[in-house]
Amino acid sequence: MINIIGLTKKYGEQLAVNNLNLNIQPGELFGFLGPNGAGKTTTIKMITGILKPTSGEVIVDNLDMQKQPQEAKKRVGYVPDDPYLYDRLTAREHLGFIGGLYNLSNEEILARSAELFNIFNMNGWVDKRCEEFSHGMRQKLVFCSAFLHQPKVLVVDEPMVGLDPQSSRLVKDLMKQYALKGNTVFVSTHVLSVAEELCDRIGIINNSELIAIGTIAELKAEAAKGDVNLETLFLELTETKS
Repeated sequence: MINIIGLTKKYGEQLAVNNLNLNIQPGELFGFLGPNGAGKTTTIKMITGILKPTSGEVIVDNLDMQKQPQEAKKRVGYVPDDPYLYDRLTAREHLGFIGGLYNLSNEEILARSAELFNIFNMNGWVDKRCEEFSHGMRQKLVFCSAFLHQPKVLVVDEPMVGLDPQSSRLVKDLMKQYALKGNTVFVSTHVLSVAEELCDRIGIINNSELIAIGTIAELKAEAAKGDVNLETLFLELTETKS
């Protein structure tokens, strides 16, 4: 569902992502981990078509993100680490705007909005302007926006930022259920316990390069660590390969 081939991004002489290769299958919940500045968000912005690679390819659902950007982006739902909303719009108006971008009919927008507002327990907020929302409420609305067009690929950068424990559990369950339906979920997080709990496989990026990929069991074997948690494993891999 996501095929990344030789993906490289430079800012002048600075190398942000270097020759990244990944193949992520339908139904897979993939975790993308790394220290600050390792290249995670740059990678995500290339996957979603926000940034143009210096070289390499991003193929989403057999569509080239550079050559077929409009069709490829229709397959993707994106939750950024810093939720951006149009503050003068209400939550209902915001989803109406997003639905229009994806060419959804008014009937589809109304039905999906009602369903998502109910799932995220936002029914008391749908006609309030986004400028009134807390960070957690903004995050909920961004998730609604990402799920609205039922994308085949969901890309999430720091999913738990600003969410209370109940909302965090809801988001975890939704991501797992979404992958179980055959969709692909690509999640980047600093909360290693979340990655350990959710992800089928994990890739670790450090200093712009992918240094490890596999299941938790495979990564433990690579690091020659047996009964350790992901935090210990992550520190072991990033320190020895920095």
